[in-house]
Amino acid sequence: MNPIRVLKVIRQIRKVHILIILLFCLFYHTGFAQSIISNDGKAKLLSRLDLNSNGLNPVERSKDNPELAISELLKYYQSRISVKHPIDRKVKAEGFGKSASPGELQTADNALNHIFVGQSAYPPYFCGTDINWGTRPVPDNEWVWQLNRMSFWNAMASAYWHTGDEKYAKEWSNQLIDWTIKNPNDKDHNYAWRSIEAGIRGHSWTDLFQYFVDSPNFTPEALVTFLNSFYDHAEYLMTKYSTKSNWGLMEAEGLAFIAITFPEFKDSDKWLTEAVRRLNAEIDIQVYPDGHQRELAMGYHLGCIAWFLRTYDLAKMNGKSDIFPPSYVDKVQKMCEVPLKLGHPDGTFAQFGDAWAGKPGQHKKNYQEWAERFNRKDFLYMASDGQQGTKPDSTAYALPYSGLYSMRSSWDNDAICLVLKCGPDGGGHCQPDNGTFELSAGGRNLMPDAGSYIYSGDPENRAWFRQTKVHQTLTLDEKNSKYSPKLLKWNPGKTDDILVVENESYNNLTHRRSVFFVEKRYFIIVDDAYGSAAGSVEIHFQLAPGVSVINRDEFRMTTDYKEGWNVLVQTQKQEGLEFAEEEGQVSFLYTKKEPRPAFRYRINKTSANSNVRFVTLVAPYEKKVPNVKIRMISDMGDLSSLRFEVEENGIKKQLGYSL
Repeated sequence: MNPIRVLKVIRQIRKVHILIILLFCLFYHTGFAQSIISNDGKAKLLSRLDLNSNGLNPVERSKDNPELAISELLKYYQSRISVKHPIDRKVKAEGFGKSASPGELQTADNALNHIFVGQSAYPPYFCGTDINWGTRPVPDNEWVWQLNRMSFWNAMASAYWHTGDEKYAKEWSNQLIDWTIKNPNDKDHNYAWRSIEAGIRGHSWTDLFQYFVDSPNFTPEALVTFLNSFYDHAEYLMTKYSTKSNWGLMEAEGLAFIAITFPEFKDSDKWLTEAVRRLNAEIDIQVYPDGHQRELAMGYHLGCIAWFLRTYDLAKMNGKSDIFPPSYVDKVQKMCEVPLKLGHPDGTFAQFGDAWAGKPGQHKKNYQEWAERFNRKDFLYMASDGQQGTKPDSTAYALPYSGLYSMRSSWDNDAICLVLKCGPDGGGHCQPDNGTFELSAGGRNLMPDAGSYIYSGDPENRAWFRQTKVHQTLTLDEKNSKYSPKLLKWNPGKTDDILVVENESYNNLTHRRSVFFVEKRYFIIVDDAYGSAAGSVEIHFQLAPGVSVINRDEFRMTTDYKEGWNVLVQTQKQEGLEFAEEEGQVSFLYTKKEPRPAFRYRINKTSANSNVRFVTLVAPYEKKVPNVKIRMISDMGDLSSLRFEVEENGIKKQLGYSL
């Protein structure tokens, strides 16, 4: 054959090959490949189901014709009433015009155009016409991890019931298939397959199924993709168990929701048994006898309440509540008491560890739900701003196992409230801050904790917010402290509350903090540092953002709000005491921070045998700065007792304790 002609034939063959590849790519992204994958997956799905289950007889009779069998399976799920779920398909019509907020509608409409929300602190981002589920528009890994939780799918579901517009169901089905094809569970797609994301999807996708299954756009291909992926999720979660962590609860919840919502899977009983075993174990492992979750961050504590309860509620809806012992619910009820006991009067919380203050009153819905669930009048009081129910039984609470304590002047919204932490190591969401506290009065947080600012993508700032010296506690040479807490005394009273805790913060140096809430109006804090260690001993304080007034000669600082409440912080003069301002930052929102006044008092501990003591007045006030004088009576060398005298407006009283 003519060589030139041979070359032309080869070129034509190459063109045909290229055309075939292009057509395959086109078909792949227009649904043809999805159809092929679905056809391949139909037999796999049928093999994973117990076709002898009630209602699956038409599917079983058609199993030799997978296409017909899957069609029958879809009909079964669209008519199934044997499984109960919090998203009740029977009330879909009632949700028309009521199911989605304006924000959810905007999120859903953005999602139609592949503009997705990852970590919600960052703006929505266009992830491509051909969606890239591994997109990282910011260095923070939280963005891509949370992208693969698909919160925007839940917004699309709400928008679908709100409007009845099939565009939401159609696009969700397309995105579901697209995600499943592009994200096999392998090392190249680990951004999508952390066990926490798999657990979250295991729960949230059951909601999506309820929202979309009746849509004509929930096709047999979508059903096969959905159920096969859910089976893979469950099998994966069976291999992951993050004990002692909130992750373990989300893993177990996802596994349980798949098992209960889809009992047609052959392995559903096995999955449910394992999920419930973990939850029953973790409620003992993770929850202290005082009710607080072991990670000691309020946001995670509240999350754990939900993760423990949602599986219980789903089991109860489906007649399976006996898989949990009565003690399980009792322990959750104890957990629900914690935010009541430790919350500020406006309903926000101390930002200890990876916690966020939140917005005033945002947890009323929780208290209402708990009031009804547990028949608790104190929860009803919290839910109704005191208009219903009965006020809590005390103004001071100690959670000695978790090392959290609160003292407040009353249950009025403008009450004075101090929340202090001196607890065990809570793990990665905890900070080395034992002894620290927050103080609020008149509805204003006057001395908030620094917060945490960010989780990943900015290690320098993450580390800054985790320093002991940026909390309201004691340091040695400004180094981070360790966890070694002890409660020495807890004596709440009608007029005065007394709390004494200590923490062996450093080798050979223990920090004892004694807090006196005098006449439920102001605080006297006595900090003792004792042990053989030597160095620079400091106590640190931080105020809320705003203008402050410093009086260096009197070792005092006050906030300077023109209206409402302020606070005075003043440490008693003594030989060698130094006062200096420090860098202060506070973060009330993820990735957001702002400067705030911060300062420290320092004494150089030169003798290995000497003790150091700071005596500090912390006085919130509304109009006039309090004039309180403090005179120590007992010797600081005697750590078995403490006695001092306070004088205000010519009236003197003695306070103290013996151990």
